[in-house]
Amino acid sequence: MSEQASFAQFGKAFQERLLQALLVDQKFAEQVIEVLEPSYFDLKYLHYLAERYCKYARTYRVYPSLSLLATIIRDELKIANDVILRDQIIDYLQRIKTEPNIGDLPYVKERSLSFCRKQALKQALLKSVEQMESEKYEQIVETIKKAVDAGTGVSLGHEFFKDYESRFTRLKRDCVPTGMGELDKVLNGGAGKGELHCILGNTGTGKSHFLVMLGVNALQLGLNVLHYTFELSETQVGVRYDSNLCDIDSSLVIDSKTDVLAKYENLKGLGKLYIKQYATNTATVHTLSAHIERLSLKGFIPSIVIVDYADIMRSSRQYDSLRHELKLVYEELRGLAMEKNVVVWTASQGNKEGSDVDVVDLTNMSEAYGKAMICDSVISISRRSHEKASGAGRLYVAKNRSGRDGLLYQLKIDTSRSKFEIIKQASFDDEHKVDETEMKNAIRKKLRELNADKELNVKPLSKDVT
Repeated sequence: MSEQASFAQFGKAFQERLLQALLVDQKFAEQVIEVLEPSYFDLKYLHYLAERYCKYARTYRVYPSLSLLATIIRDELKIANDVILRDQIIDYLQRIKTEPNIGDLPYVKERSLSFCRKQALKQALLKSVEQMESEKYEQIVETIKKAVDAGTGVSLGHEFFKDYESRFTRLKRDCVPTGMGELDKVLNGGAGKGELHCILGNTGTGKSHFLVMLGVNALQLGLNVLHYTFELSETQVGVRYDSNLCDIDSSLVIDSKTDVLAKYENLKGLGKLYIKQYATNTATVHTLSAHIERLSLKGFIPSIVIVDYADIMRSSRQYDSLRHELKLVYEELRGLAMEKNVVVWTASQGNKEGSDVDVVDLTNMSEAYGKAMICDSVISISRRSHEKASGAGRLYVAKNRSGRDGLLYQLKIDTSRSKFEIIKQASFDDEHKVDETEMKNAIRKKLRELNADKELNVKPLSKDVT
């Protein structure tokens, strides 16, 4: 490989985009890391970052995100004597965080990968000349073949005893917290990118409000949120976000325009939010994927995609049975999460049997139990009719690939502001006791009412009666 080989011919903007591609696209990073050399970056600050990135990736077999790379170099920058280099690095990292604008990354990835593979082949040809002079003819074919295969991105899998470092790092799973502390602990940090998570419940339990709460929490963390709605209009969903973010009853939002706008002026560091409506049973997962691609051309890359809700999407294939179509929708949604490297949250309707139980579980998933098999977690919300006025409810971790499941929590639900709060962990015995207590209290109340009516109906004796 020639010492003069570099990305200088492509310019500064190209090199900045290339490093950004490494940070946001793990599949590309896995492919190019075999042939990429930090020395190809002729700009000092990009060479510095690429060197740390490649060293970490090749040591731990885990590809660092933007936040992790910043953590890796933070201590070095604090004691760095080169102030100009430090300022250039800080400025670059801030720019790619606040202004993603990565619509041109496909071109950058294609050109850079082609360049790196050519350099790897040149190096192999030079090495083969040396092998020829040393009469190591058998090794020449292997050298050239290895160079040709490099950068093709074909993973051989996880080599257990060699790649152990990747199993002992928490950075493998990039999570978006739910904002509910107890639930995030159970989910091992929250919902991971590339995963599909589902909120399960019967009609009127607050599934759509819960999805809004998840979106609000991500916005407050500075993450971009994409919310798809198939029942409510875009503005109706927007009002729910207004209500939660500004802590205003949703029925009062329309008359509180001044207060809402003033609140947003004071809120700093919020991510971006897009709300997109499709008519019920018209959008497929391919529709969503195409829409995400169009948004990426405008520089909007979501961290979390909310689908309200998958059960009323259209399957990309028609089956005789509805459950097979629903299962396919969920499979494609999970594929979308992996392809786009985003968290996908959706909701599922409970079946008729679920309306008569205190805690909704996987057996109450309507139409297709197979949906639960695909999801990485299934969280259910349940509340009886008499609990709605008081805001009481229950949250149950029905499935969890990242930790414990079968956990039950008492909830405080405020649908007027799309807010949910875990009060405490509960047990099924506690719920039975609560039901017994509520029944006894209801009986006592009814008896008091009957006694009161009886006393009112008793007429006083006449004075003439002796």
